[in-house]
Amino acid sequence: MPRARRRLLRPSLAALSLSLLLGAAQAETPLFSAEGYRIGLYRSPTPNQLQGASIIDTPALQTLLTQTPRPVLIDVYRRQWLQGRFIEDQPHENLPGSHWLANTGDGDLTPDWQGYFARNLNTLTAGDLAQPLVFYCRSDCWLSWNAVKRAAAMGYKTLYWYRDGLDAWQAANLPVAPARPEPFP
Repeated sequence: MPRARRRLLRPSLAALSLSLLLGAAQAETPLFSAEGYRIGLYRSPTPNQLQGASIIDTPALQTLLTQTPRPVLIDVYRRQWLQGRFIEDQPHENLPGSHWLANTGDGDLTPDWQGYFARNLNTLTAGDLAQPLVFYCRSDCWLSWNAVKRAAAMGYKTLYWYRDGLDAWQAANLPVAPARPEPFP
């Protein structure tokens, strides 16, 4: 009987060892790059602060939109990119007047995507680093957090993070508009 138990126990121990090993490997997967950008689990709870930016809610954004200069709204929601073009897998809406800089909130940007982000910000602000910029995505989305951090590193001074983004805007029954990403050169 002891031999039979050992034969049954070996596969169980092997499975347990494998699950512990995989769990440890997953726990060691970093969430942030060496530069401090979030690189994984983008849709998860976000912090209540962001150095270099003011966090705003819907009423604060509505107030900002009445001021001069009017802030530039920047949506950084992801869009699949394949064979040199954006793939519209599902319709996307954003706040009216927004500029959709798709995929620029990713934690690791290639030089081409970094250039896309920098060129568009420069164009949208006419090179004015003090131009107010509002970045957003969805609620519990690190993409806009990354984009604000990246814009601050580029020298932009008046940054706002609409932390709960499109979800909060829609929850307030405010209008949305069909969106298309800014062309990627």
